[in-house]
Amino acid sequence: MQSLRERLAKIAGANVPVLIQGESGTGKDIIARMIHAASPWKTGPWVKVNCPAIPGTLLESELFGYEKGAFTGAFGTKPGRVEMAHRGTLFLDEISELDMSLQSKLLQLLQDGQFCRIGAQEDKKVEVRVVCATNRKLEEEIANGTFRADLFYRINVVNLRMPSLRERASDIPDLVAYFLEYYNRKFNSRAKPLSAELMNAFQKYRWPGNVRELENLMKRYVILGTEESISGDLRPQEPDFFSADISVDGPISLKKITRQAVHELERKIILKVLQHHHWNRKQAARALNISYRALLYKIRDAGLPSNRAARRSQDDDMTQTVAAD
Repeated sequence: MQSLRERLAKIAGANVPVLIQGESGTGKDIIARMIHAASPWKTGPWVKVNCPAIPGTLLESELFGYEKGAFTGAFGTKPGRVEMAHRGTLFLDEISELDMSLQSKLLQLLQDGQFCRIGAQEDKKVEVRVVCATNRKLEEEIANGTFRADLFYRINVVNLRMPSLRERASDIPDLVAYFLEYYNRKFNSRAKPLSAELMNAFQKYRWPGNVRELENLMKRYVILGTEESISGDLRPQEPDFFSADISVDGPISLKKITRQAVHELERKIILKVLQHHHWNRKQAARALNISYRALLYKIRDAGLPSNRAARRSQDDDMTQTVAAD
C-alpha cells in the first residue's frame, strides 16, 4: 500500500487516464478520490458514474447528455456527466459493464477530448481527467469480445492494482483500530478493543468482501457490543484442503484427504471456466476438453448452480446479506 501511495503521488499531477483494478471492497473508489484530491484539478468537479447501476438504455444519455427532441420524453436539453466533469475528474466505476457502442464514444472522448450529445449535430470539447475502475480482468473481457482492445490501451496508461485484504493481513490491526474509533465516535459508543483470540481469527480469515466486509463487521460490533455478534461470520465458507494446517495429532487418511482435495480443486476449476465463458456450458465443456454430458454431471456433483441465472440469484442473496450487515 505504501508503494501504491507513492505511485499515486507521482501520477496525480499528470493528465493521463488511470485504470484501477482490484477485487470488490478493496477501496478503488477511495483511491480514485485521492487521485482527484492530489491533482491540479482538485478544485474542479468530481463526477462519479457507477456503470452497472444505470441501465444500458439510459447510460448513453446519462454520460453524454441529449438535445431537446432527441427522443420521446426529451423535453429539454440536458448535459451529461462528461460535460459536468469539465476541468475536473470523471470516475467510471466498473467500466467493464459499458456496452460496446458506448465504449466507442468513450474512445473518441479519450482520443480527441470531444463527444456528441444525443440528437446534436456538432461535437463538444471538454477538458476532463478520466479515471476508471474494474474488478474484472479486462484482458479476459477482450478475449471474450466484450471489451474493446483499443479502449483498454487508452485507459490503461497508468495501472494501479489494489491488493486484497488477505494479501495485506498485517494491516488488519490498524484497520480494526481505525474503524473501532470511528464508529465509537459516530454512534457514541464505548465498544472495547477486540480480544487477542478474535484478532487472530481476523488475520486467518480470507475476507472475500475485503476492507468493506471488515468495516461492516466492525460497525456491527460497535452497535451490538459483543464479539459473539461477529465471530460467527469468520468461519471459512469452504474447506481449504491445501492448507498446511492439517492436524497430525491423530490418524490421517491420506486417500480421503487427497480425494477431497481433488474434488474441491475440480469444483473451483469448473466454476472459474463457467464464469469465464459467462455460464455457456457448451463452451465450458470444450474448454475443459470433456463432453457436455460429463460437464453437466460434474456441475451437479460439485453442487454448482445449473445455469447463470441460478448463480446470479445466489450472488443477489449474498449482496443483500452484505448490505444488511
